[in-house]
Amino acid sequence: MPNPSPVSVSACETAQDRRAFIEFQWEIYRGDPYWVPPLISERVAFYDKKKNPFFEHSDAQMFIARRDGKIVGTIVAIENRRHNEFHHENIGFFGGFECVEDPAVATALFDAARQWCAARGLEALRGPATLSLNEECGLLVDGFDGEPQVLMTYNPRYYPGLLEGYGFKKAMDLWAYWNPTTAAREGTSGRFARIVEASLKRGRFTIRPANLKELDREIQVLKQIYASDEGAWKDNWGHVPMTEHELDHTVKGLKQFAESDLILVAEQDGKPVAVSVTLPNVNRPLRMAYPNPRTPELFTLLKFLWYRRKNVNSVRFILLGVLPSHRMSGIDAALIFETIKVVEKKGYIGGELGWILESNEAMNRVAAHGGGTVYRTYRMYQIAL
Repeated sequence: MPNPSPVSVSACETAQDRRAFIEFQWEIYRGDPYWVPPLISERVAFYDKKKNPFFEHSDAQMFIARRDGKIVGTIVAIENRRHNEFHHENIGFFGGFECVEDPAVATALFDAARQWCAARGLEALRGPATLSLNEECGLLVDGFDGEPQVLMTYNPRYYPGLLEGYGFKKAMDLWAYWNPTTAAREGTSGRFARIVEASLKRGRFTIRPANLKELDREIQVLKQIYASDEGAWKDNWGHVPMTEHELDHTVKGLKQFAESDLILVAEQDGKPVAVSVTLPNVNRPLRMAYPNPRTPELFTLLKFLWYRRKNVNSVRFILLGVLPSHRMSGIDAALIFETIKVVEKKGYIGGELGWILESNEAMNRVAAHGGGTVYRTYRMYQIAL
């Protein structure tokens, strides 16, 4: 039964508050066989307004809910000014939502986030988004039985009920496809393979792996595909181009566990026109190493490196972008085809393709034709202020 004691919500103002905010996750997910705990140092840096370039253009406030002096929930209220400028909207976001199974606690947290956003003249609250849709976002509403893939969210089954009970409505679903390697190979053989071959010849495309030893050069390639005026994602719902500083920061962070042959660049006459990024699912060895507040992080990292040697067995196909001028050319299928060849060569059992907007019909067709099936659904919610 819900505890009748009153709930108080306070803003995180000190480093100690922010640390308590981060460590509360271990209370919510205690004993959960699928949750992948984060590295505490990474989360501390993520919310540090002096270190995360997100805060160069936007703002956020962390809140903690307490009952009888004990932490029972957390939330972050977010004003993403770049989103509002880019999409001509006037909305706030929330993220960092963790809560005991009690509607009174959820209500107190959402009230605090709404009040913070309303005080800034914002008109709606959307989420969850871990600061922005360029990081982890969406609430898991279907597909709870299994560890999340790298950079994907995970939450208890009762969270959707807390949001919907408060009055949040669906804004958009994000779909994740699972492709067993055997199904992917079969789905991309025959006619699919012939289409890829014809596309490469017709378009005079070449595909190469990224060179992570020349990271600065490859970041420039990504910027041409991602952040230019003709950017491959500019028309996607919720997408906001990263600033140059954000993109540099993100790519250099991913380099720590990326594999060059899973990052592919398509070029035409030597100019980049498309890119795909697939990451090894390092969540599996990270969960085995199990970062936690009571273990020195250096020891956790050593365990992670040990487990990673033999315990990465899948990938997440995280990003596929084609410049608008080269869409319908078949280059997206070619990038998927080449990625599957690498995944098979490495002996991985399969991979996740996602997330993909439910409204992105073209990419959903490609994912299905490549042998994938939707196995997890993540939902973005919204409520008026």
